[in-house]
Formats: sequence, structure tokens, C-alpha cells
Amino acid sequence: MKNKTELQRMLDGELYQASDKELVEMRDKARALLSKYNLMIAAPLEDRKTVLKDLLGNCSTIDIQPPFFCDYGSHISAGKNFFMNFNCVILDCAKVTIGDNVMCGPYVQIYTAYHPVIAAERIKGPELAAPITIGDNVWIGGGAIICPGVTIGDNTTIGAGSVVTKNIPANVFAAGNPCKVIREL
Repeated sequence: MKNKTELQRMLDGELYQASDKELVEMRDKARALLSKYNLMIAAPLEDRKTVLKDLLGNCSTIDIQPPFFCDYGSHISAGKNFFMNFNCVILDCAKVTIGDNVMCGPYVQIYTAYHPVIAAERIKGPELAAPITIGDNVWIGGGAIICPGVTIGDNTTIGAGSVVTKNIPANVFAAGNPCKVIREL
């Protein structure tokens, strides 16, 4: 496709301009919803779900504790029984797919966005994004960082404070910086 929009480039993992008008408008809409949501810290879950539905779409069995931050919201897909504790961040410039029964401790950060490592390219301004997939029944400990392009397999536990830079298989406990498999479960 020759005449791709910046949104299409972003979602296809190509260099894109984050300052594009459409992308800025999408982020502004998400920030308005997040601002409203984050003021609802003492509100009942059912009231907060109304705002989450506007931000994420389907979220019938999702519980995200405010404050919560994301870029767009519309690129996050979470299965049933998803729980995310306080102060979590999802930079959803690419698709973030979260399975069923996933729990995240406080301050978990999920980053699909990144920048070129070559300085001459980076200073031109374009950004990149790579999707993240988190399987079913995953526990991500507090303060963990999930980097762009990573897949975490089903039934896996990621230790608190870990920096996940590579795929982690199913049925393991993994931890550290960089995160690596400690043992099979």
C-alpha cells in the first residue's frame, strides 16, 4: 500500500510520525478519558467500567486500578478477568493482546513504542512500534517492564522488577534484568 496513513504505518511496525494530526487527535481523546477515569479512584468498579469501555472497547471483566495511563486504548485487547493494579502504563502504539486471567502488580509498564537506535535516524523524529502478546493465566509482578515485540506464554509468572526484553515461554517463572527463565512451573 503506497499511500498508507501514519496510523497504518504505526500498526504495521514501520517508521511513523507520532505528530500526525490523526494520531494526536486519537491520543488526546484517550487522555481525556484517562483524566476522567483517574479521577474515579474511589468510584465503584461498575462506574469506572463505563469509562474503560469508551477507552478500550469490550471490558466486561476488567479491573484496572486508577491511575492508569496509555497512548490510545483502542489498541489494547484484554481477555476476561484482567486485573491491573495502580500506576500501570501501556504504550499501545502497536497491538497489545492480553489473555484471560492476567494479573499485573503496581507500576507494570508495557511498551510497544520504541525509537531507532541509530542517532541519525532517531533525531529525524519517526518512531516505531512492535506488538506485545501476553498469554492466559499470566502474573506480572510489580514494577516489571515489558519491552516491544515480546510474547509471554501461558501460565507464566514474571518476577517483580523484571525487564522483559525477549520472549518468555509458557509455564515458567522468569525474572531479572534482563528477564530470563529461572525455573519451569
